[in-house]
Amino acid sequence: MPLTDAFGYPLTLSDRSALDAWTKTIRAFLAHGASTPDHLDATLKAAPDFALAHATKGVFYLLLGRRELIPVAAEAHATALKIAAGGGANARERRYVEALGAYLAGRLSRAAEIMDEILADWPRDALAAKFSHAIRFIRGDAWGMRHSVEAVIEHYGEDHPMGGYIAGCHSFALEETGHYEAAETRGRAAIERCPDDAWALHSVAHVYDMTARDVVGIKWLQSQQDRWAHCNNFRYHVWWHLALFHLDRGSYDVVLDLYDTEIRADRTDDYRDISNGASMLTRLEIEGVDVGERWEELAELSANRVEDGCVVFADLHYLLSLEGGKRTEAADRLIDRIVRDAQRSDHDMHEVADLAGAPAAMGLACFRAGHYGGAYRHLAEAQKNMRLIGGSHAQRDVFTRLTVEAAMRAGLWDEAEAVLARRTKKRGAVDGYTHRRMDAIKLRRGRQAEEPRPALRLETPQG
Repeated sequence: MPLTDAFGYPLTLSDRSALDAWTKTIRAFLAHGASTPDHLDATLKAAPDFALAHATKGVFYLLLGRRELIPVAAEAHATALKIAAGGGANARERRYVEALGAYLAGRLSRAAEIMDEILADWPRDALAAKFSHAIRFIRGDAWGMRHSVEAVIEHYGEDHPMGGYIAGCHSFALEETGHYEAAETRGRAAIERCPDDAWALHSVAHVYDMTARDVVGIKWLQSQQDRWAHCNNFRYHVWWHLALFHLDRGSYDVVLDLYDTEIRADRTDDYRDISNGASMLTRLEIEGVDVGERWEELAELSANRVEDGCVVFADLHYLLSLEGGKRTEAADRLIDRIVRDAQRSDHDMHEVADLAGAPAAMGLACFRAGHYGGAYRHLAEAQKNMRLIGGSHAQRDVFTRLTVEAAMRAGLWDEAEAVLARRTKKRGAVDGYTHRRMDAIKLRRGRQAEEPRPALRLETPQG
């Protein structure tokens, strides 16, 4: 007799050990748990003909944004399709297989839409809700994240066994759409329901970052380290958030220590981990901090990713790493590839490359060459569509800071102030970074005003 999942929906499973492993898979995934792949492996060992587990495996691999894992995801898709064609999948499970197919084809937006269509019929399916959230996050669709979760949030009350995790997704969507007070309230409530909800914990940290409450943010994270100890590499990102708060306070030695002991302690080549490192080193250098040889390991790893082209967000952080490590030839090849992608249209990320990736890459190239006026123009153009690269406001802020830095180095004080003003309006508060930049602009303007002007020479007409 077919069993039902934790949400009350039927599954093509009859083995209770497989059901137990499947439930653990979903819960671990929602909690960003390091045990997620182990539970999925146990599910597939107990039920090798479970199409939904194969489809989920494929999505898991695609979310990692690594070109060498695409064939693994394709194999999972082919297996799931074969099972479904033989009648071994129900209607809901077949929709997951369809979503994986769209994702494999590079149509991330369509994959997320299919997840929302699943939710329209099976609104308590927390896995579909989290997949929609995760894919839209990569696609840079903050309002889509919010609309998706708010369409079903009423179904995730106290009676839902994993409702707290979806409340955490709601918190993050609220934060990314500028509703900071509601995001904080929602995130705190989510953690009360699911104490291991690292996503909700980090959502509240985002609120404190965006509203310039660094002292509160430090206390929030330092007092709850046990809430993300169970995590996969997401734990490095939470440590990154703690470092951001110390950075805003100008505690650069603390930031460097967190970088070495937590953020890059394991030196993985996951693009999200590389982005943590590259963006933090860039921020430190903007503040005039000597980061030593830390760029080297990031550049070495990024040199192997020049042709990936899976996620523009990843590409731009690989580029930061290559330029930081002075890998000019590899950086130029990566820029060329991003520009080529921008000229194509067979993948959602090609559109992103066109609208944001290519101009940002050109801006970073100009910055590296010391052509700061050109760097500002390209980066300012990219800023118009930078949300499309995915990630959060906090993550993308490194490119905003580089835009300001380029303008300042080019002596474009009005332009730098305008970028800072837009940044502050979005964030809702003036942080330490903006204070330091505004003070620097005022000082440099004052120095310019004090510089003696060249004497005016009057030429006597000849003849």
